[in-house]
Formats: sequence, C-alpha cells, structure tokens
Amino acid sequence: MSSGSGPGSDPHLLSLLRAIRLRRNAPDAAAAGEADTAAALSEIAAAKKDAAEKDEEETELEKPRRDPGAALARGVVPPVGGVNPSGPATPVPYIPPLSGIRPIGAPGTEFPSAQAYPSIPRGFPGKTLPGPGPHRDGMDPADDAALRDTQRLLSTSLTFAGGPEEVAGRLWHALQQAQPGLLGSLPGGPDGQRAQLARAITWLVHTMDDPPALVTGCSALGAALAECGLQWNQLHLVGAALAESMRTGMAPGAWRQDFDQAWRWTWQHTYEWIVHGGTLTAYQPTVWDTEVVEHDLRRDDLAVVRLRPFLPMPYRPGQYARFEVPGVPGIWRPYSLAGAPHRDDVIELHVRAKTETGVSGTLVHHTRPGDRIRVTRAEGDMSLPAEPGRGVLMIAGDTGVAPMKAMLAELAATADTRQAVLFWGVRDLTELYDIEALTALAAEIPRATVVPVVAEGDPGPYPSGLVTDAVAAYGEWSRHEIYLAGPPLMIAGTSAVLQQLGVPAARIHHDPAE
Repeated sequence: MSSGSGPGSDPHLLSLLRAIRLRRNAPDAAAAGEADTAAALSEIAAAKKDAAEKDEEETELEKPRRDPGAALARGVVPPVGGVNPSGPATPVPYIPPLSGIRPIGAPGTEFPSAQAYPSIPRGFPGKTLPGPGPHRDGMDPADDAALRDTQRLLSTSLTFAGGPEEVAGRLWHALQQAQPGLLGSLPGGPDGQRAQLARAITWLVHTMDDPPALVTGCSALGAALAECGLQWNQLHLVGAALAESMRTGMAPGAWRQDFDQAWRWTWQHTYEWIVHGGTLTAYQPTVWDTEVVEHDLRRDDLAVVRLRPFLPMPYRPGQYARFEVPGVPGIWRPYSLAGAPHRDDVIELHVRAKTETGVSGTLVHHTRPGDRIRVTRAEGDMSLPAEPGRGVLMIAGDTGVAPMKAMLAELAATADTRQAVLFWGVRDLTELYDIEALTALAAEIPRATVVPVVAEGDPGPYPSGLVTDAVAAYGEWSRHEIYLAGPPLMIAGTSAVLQQLGVPAARIHHDPAE
C-alpha cells in the first residue's frame, strides 16, 4: 500500500475524501416496511443487478451541509426493502451536535487502533497522525465536519435502536438466516460472535472521524477474515442487514432516510477496506492483538493464561501459535492452544517457566489481566481425524496436556461419540494442575476417559510408574490415531514404544521439536 498525500496515496482513503467532497443529493429513501428480515435481504439481492443498470440521477444540494452519505459515486443506494418513494422525503428534525464520542462499555472492548498493527502502514509519511487541528492527512475542515456529521447520525441511530448489544443480536439472527456460511466460518459460539459484532459496531462508530485509524482497523479485520477462509461475496448483504437491524429496533416512524444513507455509505467504504486488507495476507504475516482476560498461577512456576483476540482468530484444536509479550520484543515463543474454538473466542495457554525472564517467565510471573499480547496464525498438523469412527489416543507429559484439552473440548462441543483416551504422565500428584477441568470435559463425552499416571511418590487413586507402561497395559492401539505432546525426550521414547507395540508410524502425530 503506497503512502503520501499526493498521487501515491491510499486509493481507498482518497475515495473516501472524493465522496465527501461531492455536492450531490442521493435518491430519496424511506422507512422500510415491516417485512421479514430475510425476505428484505432477498429482495435487495435480487434487485441489485437491475439497479446497477439504471442511470444515476443527481441534483444539487438544497442545504449547505456536506453529507458523505449523499453521493457514493457508485450508483443508487436502495433503501431497506427496496422501496423508492415517489413523494417528498420525510423531513429530518434538527439534532444538536454531540460532544466527543466516548467508548461504550468497559475499557478494552473496542478493536485495536492503528498503533496495534505495526506490520500495516500506520499513516502517511510527511503527515502527522490524527491529532488536534483542522487538517489531518489531506482533509480540510469541511471534510472533517462531514465525517463527524456522519458519526453523529450513526451514534444517534445506534442509540435509538437500543445500543450495540441489541443491534448485534438482531444482526446475528439476520445473517444466520441470509448467510449462515458467513457465521459458520468464524470461531466461537453464538454468544461470542454476537459479542464480537457488538464490539465491532461500537468501534466503527467511535472511529468514524479518524480515517487513518478506520482504514487500518478495517484492513486488519479483512486480514483476520481472510485467515478464517471467508469469501468476500458473503459480505455483500451485511450493510443491508445492519440497516435493517437498526430499523427494526426503533419505534414506528423513527427510522429516517439520513440514517439509512449513513449506514449504507459507511458499509460500502468499510467493505472496500476489509477486502483490501484481506489481499495483504498473501504478502505479509497476519498478527492478532489479544488481551489477557485471566491469569491463574497454578504453581510457583506454572500459570494458565487466558487471552481474547480483538479480531476473529481461527485455529484447529491441537494446533499451536507463536506469542510475543511486552518487554521481550521480537522474540516469538510457540505454545499450544488449549481453547475451544467452537465454544468461545478465548485462547488458553499452559506455561511453565524455569526463570522469571524471557517469554515464559513474563507470562508466568509478570502478566496480569488487561495486558496486551500479540500472536501469529496457528500452525501444526495435529487435529482430530476426519473419519468419525476412528478412536483417539492422547498421551501427554507436563504442559503437553494443553493441546489434548483442546481436542477433548472439541469432542464435547460437537457431541462426538468416538472413543477417546487421554494418558497424562506427571512426576507427582502436585503436577496435576488441571485435572478437575479435564475430568469435567471427559464427563461431557460419551466414551472419553482421562488416566493420570504418577511417576514418583504417592499416586493416590491413579496408576503409578511410566506413562508408556500404563498405555501398554491398558489396551491395543493399532487402529487408533495417536497424539503425543510434552518434553522432546518423552515424545521420542513414547513413539518408539508405540511402534514396538505394532502401531504404524503414520498413525502417530506430534509437533516437530524446536
């Protein structure tokens, strides 16, 4: 993406400024009828091709106010439901200007700013990033006023419609009816997806008057959606669904044409920047910014850390990712992901630290809720077998139980009925730091068993000795898919024992040693 305020400027940002400066009037728009959401979206999709073939009719503005939603230089923007009134437009009552927009909800709920993504250009050389003063990145005062006017319309209509949480709930149901494949490609369950939609709507409204941050954030979202495997044509109806979700939350007659135009104009530009960001994944690595939501010190040297990405982050149970922590820049350490992507959007790490320094030491001893941690895309070939009837044997040592926990959570979330057995080898009883959670997960799976194996001291109610001896005594495993995780010596020794027991090497899976 080129930089500067001259001919080499970001084409998407320049298109925004050109649209703002046009003094044209959009076709009239009226409140949509009470039609069902899915039906309304279907009408829009069917009418889209015909509408694109019609000539645009534009007139001069009757008022001096610059309305960026008045002209898009792309053709007619139909109102929700496809209704174009023949009578005069509904008068728009005066709304006093709002003071500076304040975040809705607790700190940390909004999406990352431009500064959170150093791999993406943050601004334009020779220009000052957004700050005080009327001129920002080539914008004149009238441009700035037009954006703030659009922001006022978005904020006012969002309030009239019940707030971001209620609008996000209606939007989720509308997309579930019209584009179920879109939601199906995103991680997390319905509650988590609705929460992310609410945060996205809040962020969009608050960032509307800051074009560089808006373009950067939308580009980052596009990269995340591309990593999720989303097809861009799945986003075509999101703008109409969003406007409809606003309208249906308002009192009868409260939906106005300038609300409709503002949301549709905003989505058209947002869509372009999202797609542009998605194309960047072919040229640069995708990095997610996450927030620590829970830090649980289970032992003096071991912690379970839970993180929530600001943007959708896809991964398969059993994979790992690389993490960078504040204070240790440029050092990326791999950790297995113990989360449940089908249940929520939270990532769980199990970290043991030998010292208080480095990435592991920082995660265990110096990390607190609210801290920001960066993570790369998920890696690794470990995942549950596609063949539904094939049994699963998991053998873990120490914190290697983390990817096994993720696979158990996947079996529970999908109500899988295959046999699943987890052997967790530890030195003594004090190292069974997550046994309660594992036992609870196994109870949700019809044919799952968790077998801790204690090597030293009093084993309590569990088998004692080497984990490989317990595996050999438990049963015959040649027809199972087998997954190993833990210290490198444990993985090498267990793999050799399994092959001696007749298990084909092709059925033994583990991450490569680093």
